[in-house]
Amino acid sequence: MANPPISRFQIWKLAARPHTLTASIVPVIVGYALTWQSIVHRNSGMLSEQRSRSCAAAVAAIADSKDGNSSYGGNACAVQYHDPRDITASASIDLLPLAIQFAIFACLIQISTNLHNDYADFVKGADTDERVGHARATQRGWLSPYETCRGCVLCLLGALLMGMHYLIPTYNQCVEGIGGADGLEYDPIMIFVVLSSLFNAVAYTGGPFPLGYIGLGDISIGYSGLGDLFVFVYFGIVATVGVPYLYLTKVACFSPTSNQTAISQRELQQLLYPSFLHSVPIGFLATAIIVVNNLRDRHTDIHAGKKTVAVRFGGKFAKIEYFILVVGSYGFCLYFWLLEREKDRGDDSVILSFPMAIPQLKAVAFGGKDGQSLNEHVGGTARLQMIYC
Repeated sequence: MANPPISRFQIWKLAARPHTLTASIVPVIVGYALTWQSIVHRNSGMLSEQRSRSCAAAVAAIADSKDGNSSYGGNACAVQYHDPRDITASASIDLLPLAIQFAIFACLIQISTNLHNDYADFVKGADTDERVGHARATQRGWLSPYETCRGCVLCLLGALLMGMHYLIPTYNQCVEGIGGADGLEYDPIMIFVVLSSLFNAVAYTGGPFPLGYIGLGDISIGYSGLGDLFVFVYFGIVATVGVPYLYLTKVACFSPTSNQTAISQRELQQLLYPSFLHSVPIGFLATAIIVVNNLRDRHTDIHAGKKTVAVRFGGKFAKIEYFILVVGSYGFCLYFWLLEREKDRGDDSVILSFPMAIPQLKAVAFGGKDGQSLNEHVGGTARLQMIYC
C-alpha cells in the first residue's frame, strides 16, 4: 500500500474528484443564464406591448371625449410602467432555486460516477501499479472496494431523493392550471432523466456490483467505447437544457403530455432553443476532457479490455477527435457571435478565450505528449470549458 494522504477527508476528496465537477456545474450555469435572459427579454417585450396598447386606447378615448381631458391618457400610460429591475428580480426568485436544485443533482450524479469508476476500474484491472493518471483511492489501497461502493450508493440515494422531491413533481398551481385534479402530477421527461442518470452513473464502467445482480454485469458505457457519447448527451445537452425545461414545467406550467398548456409554442421555442444550441459546444468541450483522459490511459486500457474510442481507433484518431471538438466549439461560438451581432447584441468574450485553447491543441492534437504528460491537459481542457462558458 502506498503512503496515504494526510486524512480520510482528503482520501474521499481524491476519490470524488471535485475538480471534475465543473463539467456538471458549468452547463447548469449556462442554462440558468440563458433562461434568465430569455425571461427578462420576454417579460420586457410583453410589458412594452401592453403599455403601448393601453396608451393607444387612452389616446383614442381622449379623442372621443367631449372635454378633451388629457390627464386620463397620461395616467393610463404611467400605470403600465414597470421597473426592469423588478422584472429581473422576479425572474431570479423563480429561477435560481431550480438551478441550484438541478446543479446539486448533477454533481451527485457525477460524484457517484467517479466513485463507481474508481471501484470498477480497480476490480476490472484497468487501474494497476502501471497507471499513469492521477492517483485512485481504491487502486492505492486507501479505500476498500466495499467502502468506495458504499460511498457511490450514498451519493446515488442523495441524487434519487433530489430528483423525487424537487425535479420530478410539478407544482400544485401548474397541476390545477393545466388539468385540475386529473392534471399532470409527475413529469415523465424528468422521470426518465433522473432514472437514466442513476443507471448511467453505474453503467459507465459497469461491473458485478450492482448490475451483475440483475444480469447486466457486462454492460459498460465506458468499456464499450460509448463514454464520449454519454458525456456529450448528459454533460452537454441534458445539463444545459435542464434548467430552462424545469422553469417551463414548474413556473410557466408547460405540460409535455397535455395540449392544455399555459405557454405558446413560440414562447416554448424562445426558452428552449437557445439553450439547446449552446449545449452543443458545451458538450463538445466536456467530451474533449474525456478524450484527453482516454488518450492518456489507452495503453493500460488495452490490457483491461476497456475499448474506449482511443483504444478502438488509435491515438491518432483520438487526437483528431480532440481537435474537431475544441475547434468545433469555437465554430459554434463564431456562429452565435455573428447571429447576435446582427441584433446588435454581439458578445466578444467567448471568442477572446480562444488563445487559451491554443496550448491545449498544440499539446494534445499536434504535440508528441503521451501518458502521464497529458495529466495537465485534462485539467487544462476542463479550465478551458469553464472560461469558455
